[in-house]
Amino acid sequence: MSDDGLDAKPDKPDPSVTAEIFREWRSPRFGRSNPERLNNPLWEWLVRSGWSAYAVRHHFEPANTTCVDPGWTFARFGQSSTPLGDGRTVMIAGEHEDSYDSDFHIYNDVVVRRADGGIDIYGYPKELFPPTDFHSATLVGRRIVLVGSLGYPAERRPGMTPVLALDLGSFEISHVTTHGEPPGWIHRHAATLANDERSVIVSGGKLARGEPGSQELVENVDDWRLDLETWRWERLTERRWSQFSMSRADRRPNRLWQMHSALTFRGKRWAAEHRDSMESMVRGQIDQLTAEYGVPPDLALFEMLYQPAIPHELVADVSDEFGVRRIRVRGIVVRYVEQPPAVQMIVEGDLEMSIVDTLVADLQGKLARIENTAYVVRKL
Repeated sequence: MSDDGLDAKPDKPDPSVTAEIFREWRSPRFGRSNPERLNNPLWEWLVRSGWSAYAVRHHFEPANTTCVDPGWTFARFGQSSTPLGDGRTVMIAGEHEDSYDSDFHIYNDVVVRRADGGIDIYGYPKELFPPTDFHSATLVGRRIVLVGSLGYPAERRPGMTPVLALDLGSFEISHVTTHGEPPGWIHRHAATLANDERSVIVSGGKLARGEPGSQELVENVDDWRLDLETWRWERLTERRWSQFSMSRADRRPNRLWQMHSALTFRGKRWAAEHRDSMESMVRGQIDQLTAEYGVPPDLALFEMLYQPAIPHELVADVSDEFGVRRIRVRGIVVRYVEQPPAVQMIVEGDLEMSIVDTLVADLQGKLARIENTAYVVRKL
């Protein structure tokens, strides 16, 4: 979530935000022109305060416990923030909450915070500026070049890369038609303006693969260049990485996070005042896993899940990563990314296929034994 320049969260809305104003502007809306200025007291206050959609709705309608439509908010993730030389900051689109939340929404607006404290809010027709999040925003002269998006699943187009340009004079936004070999439907990537300012270098991030609307995401392991004069994409690298996804054959989410919890708290020495409750919690976790798996959980095997039966060395965890483990095999890093839908294994180099096959079989077999169910493997 971008919070550049946001003020401390106040206890109550600005006096100019009345109940009538709230009802008029409570929901997101598309602009009707390119752009349409959408300034209003509610949205301006929300930009400054950072209140969530739930918090502002609960303030004005405390008895209303049902969210029918998402509320407009500036508490967002996947929003870009670009400082300009004249003191303005341009913040573009982003999303609020996750898809399971009733306030989930992906925005297609532009908000400008001026050096004098003023705010400008611009909306756009959906066909000109689709809902966009986790994009990159690169300042190029008098415009900002937007590359990529995660977007709603139904609007993803694997194989193509959305590119838009925002004019910083008129704040008009336009689609850019590109050529060459694009990275694909990319998001959460890095974009860097080349030293000669004639191209943008794109690296990292994730790609949507499969059919249009697919929710399958794989890592982008290569670097790409977008020429800002010809708008031609060029692939700069072709790294020989291997990626695999392992999921339960019954398509149910795995329970590995519960295994982590049970393993973490098992056998710990608790202070007397907490001992009974914590030990009861651990027993409850073990009982829940036993009921789910049909057998008692094998915590000893789970401890060895990412330690294959071939020579390897452990790599220290990164402090701000969750569910990620690494080992090194013959000098090449093998990364395991653990999520409820699937466990991904990424081989970050050109490792012998026989060794890769052994790593895949080792992980698949352990997952199947731990969860007492068949696991399937897909090469990404």
